[in-house]
Amino acid sequence: MTRDVLLVGSIALANAEEVFRTAGEMLGDAARRIPDGETGTARAYWIQCQTPFFIDNPQLEMVERDPAGPGGFRHARIPSNGLYSPTQAGAYMGQARLKPGVDAKDLRFDNLGYADWAEESFGIFKRMQGQGIVPAGTKFQVCIPTTQVVIYSRMVFEEIPKIAPAYEAGIFREVERICQNLPKNEVAIQWDCTEPVGWAGADEAMKTGMIKRMVSFAEPVADGVELGYHLCYGDWEHKHMREPDDLGESVEMANAVSAAVGREIGWLHMPVPRGRSDDAYFAPLKGLKLHPETELVLGLVHHTDGIDGTRRRMAAADKVVSSYGIATECGMGRRPPETIIELMRIHKQASEL
Repeated sequence: MTRDVLLVGSIALANAEEVFRTAGEMLGDAARRIPDGETGTARAYWIQCQTPFFIDNPQLEMVERDPAGPGGFRHARIPSNGLYSPTQAGAYMGQARLKPGVDAKDLRFDNLGYADWAEESFGIFKRMQGQGIVPAGTKFQVCIPTTQVVIYSRMVFEEIPKIAPAYEAGIFREVERICQNLPKNEVAIQWDCTEPVGWAGADEAMKTGMIKRMVSFAEPVADGVELGYHLCYGDWEHKHMREPDDLGESVEMANAVSAAVGREIGWLHMPVPRGRSDDAYFAPLKGLKLHPETELVLGLVHHTDGIDGTRRRMAAADKVVSSYGIATECGMGRRPPETIIELMRIHKQASEL
């Protein structure tokens, strides 16, 4: 038996060509889809790639809180290149609010980058597929965050009702453009969902809203384009924003999304922390109710304990589910590049267990 390998998204290599080459050569047919790795200065820090589109929008201004300033805000100190730096993180980049005199109904985000990046990377992908480096039949995977994490990090809280609808509409247009401009049967779109972070503390109304939002992101994905969901608890410095007690929350969310999405779902990814090879963590999978066509993917591959740790976590999962793909918990973009080869090797070994 060979298990499918899912590359969750970001991969800390030099560029898309190196990502496609490395994944194609090391994983072969085990990886049914390959992303471009979200490489380069503009994209390397996940949602920070969206910051320039707020800075450059002429209808918005970037501010930071300042109790001594007029209205409790002052203009943010934006770097000359408008890009995020991990050594200068936080409020200095500011958050967006409407400029004085701008009506929310007139706000638009005409380009948020994702379609441009996808079209550029797909050209490289097809060239390397034609050269036999990427296996024939492998799909090009595009990963996009659901808007919640961008909304709450890049918008002044009080302005969210004014700005968020325009931003969400802009993201939908990005996905629609990808589906229109790339061959539908050669593309897969994965939504990176940070909704699990707030699930435990949410009341029923909030949970209903989260599921409704996650379901809505299936709408712009055209028929014929494969759809997947990655349930994400964050990965800053390889630590979750909140550690799940077990897979119960993921199962609850997966079941709700599966019940509400009327189209096919290709895969659904759930994270497994490094220290959880115990039966209790995987036990909730007994109640999992996915679409018949949906593949469960467990993010149980970790660099720090290699194939031995991966084998332990798989052994625990095997007691509950007989079929699943394997992946890391989150993307591989915020780790030393020299670890990527070993991580790919672990994926390949685990796929053959």
